[in-house]
Amino acid sequence: MLSSRRLISAGLLLLATCGSAWAGGIDARAAARQIDELLAKEAYGGSADSQAAPVARADDETFLRRLALDLVGRPPTPEEVTAFALDNAADKRDKAVDRLLAHSEFGENWARYWRDVIMYRRSEDRALLVSPTLVTFLAKAFNENAHWDAIARKFITATGDVREAGETAIIMAQNGNAEDTTAEVSRIFLGIQIQCAQCHNHPTDRWKREQFHELAAFFPRIAVRPVRDGEMRSFAVVSVDRGGRDKDKAKPRRGALEHHMPDLNHPDQEGKLMKPVFFVTGQHLESGLSDKARREKLADWFTGRNNRWFARAYVNRMWSELVGHGFYEPVDDIGPDRAASAPHTLDYLADHFAGAQYDVKWLFRAITATEAYQRDSRSRASSEATPFVACATQRLRADQLFNTLMVALGVEEGGPPRRDRNPRAMLATPRGRMNATFGYDPSNRRDEVAGSIPQALMLMNAPELNRAIKASEPGSMLSQLLTQLPKDEALIDELYLRCLAREPSARERETCLAHVAVTRQRAEAFEDIVWSLVNSTEFLNRK
Repeated sequence: MLSSRRLISAGLLLLATCGSAWAGGIDARAAARQIDELLAKEAYGGSADSQAAPVARADDETFLRRLALDLVGRPPTPEEVTAFALDNAADKRDKAVDRLLAHSEFGENWARYWRDVIMYRRSEDRALLVSPTLVTFLAKAFNENAHWDAIARKFITATGDVREAGETAIIMAQNGNAEDTTAEVSRIFLGIQIQCAQCHNHPTDRWKREQFHELAAFFPRIAVRPVRDGEMRSFAVVSVDRGGRDKDKAKPRRGALEHHMPDLNHPDQEGKLMKPVFFVTGQHLESGLSDKARREKLADWFTGRNNRWFARAYVNRMWSELVGHGFYEPVDDIGPDRAASAPHTLDYLADHFAGAQYDVKWLFRAITATEAYQRDSRSRASSEATPFVACATQRLRADQLFNTLMVALGVEEGGPPRRDRNPRAMLATPRGRMNATFGYDPSNRRDEVAGSIPQALMLMNAPELNRAIKASEPGSMLSQLLTQLPKDEALIDELYLRCLAREPSARERETCLAHVAVTRQRAEAFEDIVWSLVNSTEFLNRK
């Protein structure tokens, strides 16, 4: 039986619908139908292989948990699961997408995703100082539906104190080094790993060594400088447009005002002066321009409609994150000399994303409305298998897992870390420890992400988790439910809803009831059940 409180909460959720599928005159859900038609012809259409046939749609409980984890980084609450089950509308999945896209947790979830994309490839550990501000900056941008081109522009042209300007994160993560910054902006915003051409022509792509250094010529005038404000230590990304010496230092400024390609045969010499040239389109500037002028023009060219790789890189990455396998794998190594799965489908989606003015929420609506996204899940297929016949199972990112534990165990995270904490202090928070143990680079192939012994030990033995599970702990979720739900069947159902966002199967319910009967101590038996659910494969993965 559903409680009256649950029914009232579910009823209110049924009324919560927000957002629009339209952007620039293009309907996201109509685009989704076209995408499915293209995939039917291009990916698995006409194949005689029975393994190439698309699987059935996921049931409502699986879909809702998948959607909530993907969009807001946590599973649905029991009230949300109930509201979804009570909704008989044909468009209830679309309404759920709109509701979650309008939630503040949407921005937080994807801000943390991009924090990991940027920070896992850092060359400077002090860049962790920018992490909280980066999350704040991106969460606000995504929740206000800032478009992807505007966000990219902020990163490429960023200056300021890293504790105040989250958009400085990419430059700070590379300590202002021109070559490293060049590699990252290309990898993140174009999906092209041009850094492989830094010392020689690219071994597997058409890019030449000169093209890497011509791109680096947009970034020689950036620097990262220490900032002291009382006891608080920070760093600032600054433009350096004058040569000579610092006023308070007896040594030259770091770096030159122009970029020179090193002479590999004479490394002690200055090397060849490089003019700023955007390798994708050949657009170029003259030497001598200010840092601001160079990076603003590069941002124009990166995000311009005549640069097709900007839209393709973001679409490919988001498709991979949502459907479980990208058109290109890995997601940050694409380009004209790479083969894409279903290239016409990718072209269609990327072109319409660009036509929607790089509207991030439009893209999420389009992808989540496809049958490719809404199908039942299977383990990740091999590279030879027919793509996109099922939604691939995904291991939860560390932040998703932390949020899932909070929902399951009814605990709160507490306030954000103080801005004056050093990186070690930030890592010492519960979320920081979870990230240190379960975190992985989101740009890596998912089949390269594996569990570890420290991860298993943390879920099995962490004192904080054990306290949250204990029925004897005052105010714990389980201590309250043991009183509120005297019937074992109802309590089992509630725990499954909290931990796995679904009701138990008949067999699972029988197994749990048998354990309660054998244990004889009701509180102890249900502690075991919660512990088992939290340590299950299903809990750690998004189906």
